[in-house]
Amino acid sequence: MDPFEVRMQFLAHLRRLDASQQSIKKIVGYAVKFFPSCGEDLWDCLVEESQKGSLNNRINILYLLDSLCEACLASKPPPGSSQPSSSYVDYVSRDLRKIVDHVVPEGRQGLPNLMSTKQILESWRTKRIVEPQKVDEVIATLDERRADASESAARATSPDSAPGALSRDDIKRRMEEDRERHKRLRERRWVQPVVGQAAAAAMPPLASFLPLTDEQDGVGELALDIEFDNEWETTSDWNEDDDEAIGEENVLCFLGEDGEDSGERPADEQPMDLS
Repeated sequence: MDPFEVRMQFLAHLRRLDASQQSIKKIVGYAVKFFPSCGEDLWDCLVEESQKGSLNNRINILYLLDSLCEACLASKPPPGSSQPSSSYVDYVSRDLRKIVDHVVPEGRQGLPNLMSTKQILESWRTKRIVEPQKVDEVIATLDERRADASESAARATSPDSAPGALSRDDIKRRMEEDRERHKRLRERRWVQPVVGQAAAAAMPPLASFLPLTDEQDGVGELALDIEFDNEWETTSDWNEDDDEAIGEENVLCFLGEDGEDSGERPADEQPMDLS
């Protein structure tokens, strides 16, 4: 099949894309199959369709990219292989801001896609599919865009006067597709990549990790490293509640014979200094 025919068939698939898993898997398989010969051309098709399609089609393309990244990473060649390691994941990282600008256009018309886009971005950041700093910058831009759209909405006199307003049928279809998309996203959100030195060849990683460790640390960081980073980022700073919890634990550990805190303890069993 010549490149022009590959491109035309791919565009036809994209224009029939919906939120169903069957539709997404069909396009993902097609894109992965023809990546070696037409990868850059197919990526251009994805970018173009994300710019000129409807809001529903644009968010469907973003969820398609999520599945496409996972498929590419699952088929990623092992380290040291002579096969090229580039994939659609590299294109997503390179053109992330452009894609998000297309999926969530400026103004009120982009608000229906904003929350779903943030969920996808947060999932990519958690799994280290895209560099976390780059994702944070794009999310900050979306937050600013949302604030600006809210201000313009407050000044607007008629909610139906916004360009690109969805019809009643479009709203119903969007609700059904959102339900399907969010269900699939919740199913994958808890999955942590499993990378082991012994099982690395048998079980390829589900995410591409930009190195958080040194280059000499080997093939890549372990899943434990990523899970620890995620927990560390979501842990709050030390506060008064932590002081009270430690004090209560001290009382329970050093009770006197009468059940009261005697206040007298051996030198090696003194309570923790919380000052």
